Amino acid sequence: MDYAENILGTIGNTPLVKINKLAEEIPGLVLAKYETFNPGNSVKDRMALQMIDDAEADGRLQPGATIIEGTSGNTGMGLALAAIVKGYKMVCVISDKQSKEKVDILRAVGSEVVVCPTDVAPEDPRSYYSTSKRLAEQTPNSWYVNQYDNPSNCKAHFMSTGPEIWEQTHGKVTHFVVGVGTGGTISGVGSYLKMKNPAIKIWGIDTYGSVFKKYHETGIFDENEIYPYVTEGIGEDILPLNVRFEVIDGFTKVTDKDAAIWTQKLSKSEGMFLGNSAGAAMKGLHQLKEHFTKDDVIVVLFHDHGSRYVGKMYNDQWMQKMGYTE
Repeated sequence: MDYAENILGTIGNTPLVKINKLAEEIPGLVLAKYETFNPGNSVKDRMALQMIDDAEADGRLQPGATIIEGTSGNTGMGLALAAIVKGYKMVCVISDKQSKEKVDILRAVGSEVVVCPTDVAPEDPRSYYSTSKRLAEQTPNSWYVNQYDNPSNCKAHFMSTGPEIWEQTHGKVTHFVVGVGTGGTISGVGSYLKMKNPAIKIWGIDTYGSVFKKYHETGIFDENEIYPYVTEGIGEDILPLNVRFEVIDGFTKVTDKDAAIWTQKLSKSEGMFLGNSAGAAMKGLHQLKEHFTKDDVIVVLFHDHGSRYVGKMYNDQWMQKMGYTE
C-alpha cells in the first residue's frame, strides 16, 4: 500500500503548472512551482522540517522542548505541523501587519501566538526579532529557530526544491524567479541550478520599503530605503545570512498595489488561489520580460495559499480602502 507514515512525509514533490493567460506577453514558457500543495500550504514546510531535523541531529533540540520562532506565518505553520508530529510545543512570534487568517491558522494547529508591532526597528525590544530571541532566553528547554540565519533553511531548497525544478524541466530551465524574504529559497534553489548550469539566471522579487535591491546593486545598506509596506512574506529591513547575493543575478521591486492586484488576477484568470507574494512575483515577471526570449523556460515559485489573505487582497472593501481599486 502506498501511504505516508505521517503528514511530514507529504512535503515536497510539488507540481509545475503552466501559466497561460497572464503569460501571453512574456516570451518563453512560464511554469509555476506550485508550493501550496505542501501540507501546510506553503514552501516553508520544506525548510521548517529541515531545520528541526538538523537541530535534533546535533542536539540543539531536545525531547519535550519548546520551539520559538519569529515568523510572517508560513514558517510558523510548517514548524507547528512538525512540532505536533514530533512532540514539541510551538510559540510563534508574528508582526501585526500579517493577516488575521495567519494568526487564526497558527492557533488552530496548537501554537501559542505572540503579536508584535511592525513599525519598529529590528533592534527595538518590541520587534518580533527581539521578542522571539528574548522568549527563547527566558524559556527553559527551548530552541530559537532563527530562519533568517539558519543554514538549514537554504540547505532544504538546495536538497529538494532545486533538484525538483531541474528534473521536472529536464534541465531546460533558463530563469528562476522568486520573492525574497529570508533568502533560503532563492539561495538554495539558485545555488543548485547554477551548479547544474551556470548560465541559468536567478531573479529576486523585492518590495518598496525593503533593502535588498539597492544592497545587491551598490553594496550599501541604506536605511532610507526602509519604511512600512503592505506586501507580506517578501522584503526585509535586515540582511539575513541566508540571502546569498552572489547567487542572484538581479532584483526588481513591485509596489504593494501591483502585488495585490496581480494576486487577484492569478485567481480570476488562472484559477490559482495564491498568496500576496505570488501576485508580486507575477507582476515582477512582467517587469523582467525584456530579459527573456521565446526559447526560455522560466520557473516562478508561488509561496503560499490564498486562504491566508481572504480578509485582505481577496476582500473588495479592503482593496478599496487601500486605494488599490476604484
